[in-house]
Amino acid sequence: MAVIAEVLKPRSVLIATDFSEAAEKALRYSLALARFYESKFCLAHVVSSLGLTMAGPGAIAACEEAVSREAAELEDSLIRSGALNGIQYKFIVRQGELWPELREIIREESTDLLVVGTHGRHGVGKLFFGSVAEQIFRQADRPVLTLGPHTDGRPWFETSSTRRTFLFATDFGHASLHGLPQAIAAANQFRAKLAFLSIIPAAPSSIEEALTNWQEDARMRTLQRLTELADDAGLDTRPQLYAEFKSARPVSEQILETAGKLRADLIIMGLHDSAHTGIISHLDLATTYDVVCQAGSPVLTVNCSSGSDLRARATEVTASPLSETDVIRTHGFGAKW
Repeated sequence: MAVIAEVLKPRSVLIATDFSEAAEKALRYSLALARFYESKFCLAHVVSSLGLTMAGPGAIAACEEAVSREAAELEDSLIRSGALNGIQYKFIVRQGELWPELREIIREESTDLLVVGTHGRHGVGKLFFGSVAEQIFRQADRPVLTLGPHTDGRPWFETSSTRRTFLFATDFGHASLHGLPQAIAAANQFRAKLAFLSIIPAAPSSIEEALTNWQEDARMRTLQRLTELADDAGLDTRPQLYAEFKSARPVSEQILETAGKLRADLIIMGLHDSAHTGIISHLDLATTYDVVCQAGSPVLTVNCSSGSDLRARATEVTASPLSETDVIRTHGFGAKW
């Protein structure tokens, strides 16, 4: 895979907020990113008509008025604190169905980066304002930076540390590699060391004893693929490569363990879009959600559906994905991810 990636400077950074405590951290990051990149800052809240329609138009109007007042108070507070000094900004409150309205705002404001916060609640896999945030993960055609409850409140680029590390997790599939141009650009932009991680499918139990060299062979092949990605990346700092075997634990725990050991400042993952959720991959929506909920750093996700925009700003030639049979094809067996 050959990648030539320029710095992907966002023209507009948008935070989708519900004004909750979980959104405060995301607000801090989105303002810092807008200032760093000299981008336009947009704050958006959609007053959902869900649950208010039966109460009548009066209830909807009252809710919208209350939210508009809260947004105005936040704006005044940010102005007084100087947080908005020198930043072109816009506060948007709308009423309607959450995701369609938010998607339209993203389009209107030419948003290149979406920022959200999450309570990190499990069960049904919902983010900070319910199912719409799941739709953000699955359908947003822009990179999404999500901050979970364990994320450090201070952006990594505002600290004095010069030893930054970003972790890029990949299964070599088409979707996961969509996050690579962003990972490369971010690492070069912030002078961070980029670590590559791939989880190797476990060998079927029926062949584990018969093929004693399988693991070493699979590990070497995976490291070779990671080496090819790293060699073609044009990174300013020598990368680190990690190839680990899938264990009985969830893949998310293995990703988080590596991120913890590296003290990663940012985790980058490419995702399948909603039309490809049935594809076998260890980097699916559920895995990503678990990573976001538990990570001590922000998680940047790049949906497969955002690939056209990324390709317009970065030249990319993608090698064929590492398939189930490719890992151990020399032995004539297939492994399941």
